[in-house]
Amino acid sequence: MAVLPTSALFLTGQMKNNTEKVLAMSVRAAFCGLLLVAANVYAGEQQDSLDWLKIVAFAGHQTDYSGIFVYQYDNRVETSRITHVVEPDGEYEKLESLDGPKREIIRHHGHVWCYTNHKLEQVDGQNQQMRNRFTDLPPEQLSLLGANYQANVVGIERVAGYITQAILFQPKDSLRYAHKIWVHADSGLLLKASVLDDKNQVVEQYAFTQMQLGGKIDRSWFEQGATGGKQGTESNISPEKNKDRKQINSGWTVDALPEGFMKAMEIQRAMRGKHRPVTQLVFSDGLSAISIFIESNDEDEDDVEGISSRGAVNLYQKVIDNHLITVVGEVPPRTLMQVFYSVRYNGK
Repeated sequence: MAVLPTSALFLTGQMKNNTEKVLAMSVRAAFCGLLLVAANVYAGEQQDSLDWLKIVAFAGHQTDYSGIFVYQYDNRVETSRITHVVEPDGEYEKLESLDGPKREIIRHHGHVWCYTNHKLEQVDGQNQQMRNRFTDLPPEQLSLLGANYQANVVGIERVAGYITQAILFQPKDSLRYAHKIWVHADSGLLLKASVLDDKNQVVEQYAFTQMQLGGKIDRSWFEQGATGGKQGTESNISPEKNKDRKQINSGWTVDALPEGFMKAMEIQRAMRGKHRPVTQLVFSDGLSAISIFIESNDEDEDDVEGISSRGAVNLYQKVIDNHLITVVGEVPPRTLMQVFYSVRYNGK
């Protein structure tokens, strides 16, 4: 569920040629955004989707918490720890992988630092197209969300020892996934999220197994991390410059988007590993996002044509008319292919 998920947690803005890396970061983006969803919804209230979204609280922004969650997809399980604290100068968030190689991501005030290979590197935190948030959506898009999903409170369940409200977002067509979320009844924090296919089977799922709400939470990581440099490590802070990205009208259009998807942005940007600027279009229906990358074909051997999947995130890329076109989104494969083959150049 890319509520920015959005999550296993961030698309850091570096569109890798390696499709597995793109998928991995995309699904991580989905959950991080999901952690920002909160709600005060009570059983028995009959509200449509738009009314419910209007009372979405900001618990994910306002609450100190730390917890361990699991991400399940394709018969695999990944475990991560997330810590979120609120200070006078804004929010700080740290994500740590607990399986495999050490990976760590820190966020603060719109900036993102990635800690890998004993280096702390600042990356572009603005390009998280898989990370939509209800609180970031314009009113007109919230209306379209209500037109394409039916939101219903479906019960009260326990998650990680806490009482939650379970809410189901059922799509009104077969072109997108259903989403089910479990919201802590007291704080409004999201504790579990599932993406379901048209047979009601779980495509991917995030769930906290341990959670600490409030109390004494360790803050030393940001005092010595993003704001002060990692002690004993080499820091390489090199953010992308604003001049490397610009809003454009590229002339590229998409004729077969599912109803309710609206353009969130259209930019031209420099990307690591690319010799020329890449055109990027992002569309969202409020719960899911579809991103399209268009670039001149450089015949790079890493640009493997075909479809790849990881959980609910699917990616398809192919060279057409000397352009490498990549479409990635948290939608069913058939929807992704429908979108891909409707991308065309319509002139400036």
